[in-house]
Amino acid sequence: MNDMQIVFPGGKKVNALWNGFEIATDQPAAGGGAGAAPTPFDLFLASLGTCAGIFALGFIQSRGLSAEGLGITLSFERDETTHLLKKASFKIKLPKDFPPKYTTAVIKAAEQCLVKRTMDSPPAFEITAE
Repeated sequence: MNDMQIVFPGGKKVNALWNGFEIATDQPAAGGGAGAAPTPFDLFLASLGTCAGIFALGFIQSRGLSAEGLGITLSFERDETTHLLKKASFKIKLPKDFPPKYTTAVIKAAEQCLVKRTMDSPPAFEITAE
């Protein structure tokens, strides 16, 4: 099992220490924070989008194609009652002159994102205290 350390630098900030990086989070001012960093949920959404992005980019680069103009827009809906993520939609903006024959394949590549696949088959969670 891998261990990530979670630290509390003050206020509503909660940061993760991982592989030499300190990944900062905060709450917005309306939630008692300073709004100095994304919320943990913001990072979750960013991980979905960037994960799909690295797979799309890898597909394009592996074929020697230009990635100039490549982009992904991640749109999402939340359940108004539970505030949980209800739907996430990814729209890939393909580079100019992208060969149409690869459109379905680049979508399939983005679908291989490990974060998305983990959500498709969620892990068990266990929280304990000492």
